[in-house]
Amino acid sequence: MKQSVRHRGSVQSIEQQEAGKILIKVRVEKASACAACHAKGICSEQGSERIIEVVTSSDEGYNLGDDIVVALEQNSMGLTSVVWAYMLPLVVLLATLFGTHALGVEEGISALASVAMVGVYYLVLYILRGYFDKKIKFTIIKE
Repeated sequence: MKQSVRHRGSVQSIEQQEAGKILIKVRVEKASACAACHAKGICSEQGSERIIEVVTSSDEGYNLGDDIVVALEQNSMGLTSVVWAYMLPLVVLLATLFGTHALGVEEGISALASVAMVGVYYLVLYILRGYFDKKIKFTIIKE
């Protein structure tokens, strides 16, 4: 299996789930390369660390504090996630802005409607988060 995006981290907690699944929470630190990145101000990787939840079928001997690598599976919607999170909201914003303006709505109301539609878009994404959780898969590589 080819891996694309990898983050070093440590096991924060291990929880038993239904049907023999195990939820492993991994604390990952922001990579040192982030400090020099020109997009760090708009990146979703803000903060010095975050928790990634990985569901596995067995704990494979993972213990609290183990140093591991969390990897996003190559075919796991990495690029598609960027489209859903950034590109489509931009399309919604611009389509609403130009559509309402073309209908003769005042500019201020058009702008408010555009922002409101983006809010509705993100609300729908939040409601559908279970779908995306199933599509985006992380794996653990023990160091």
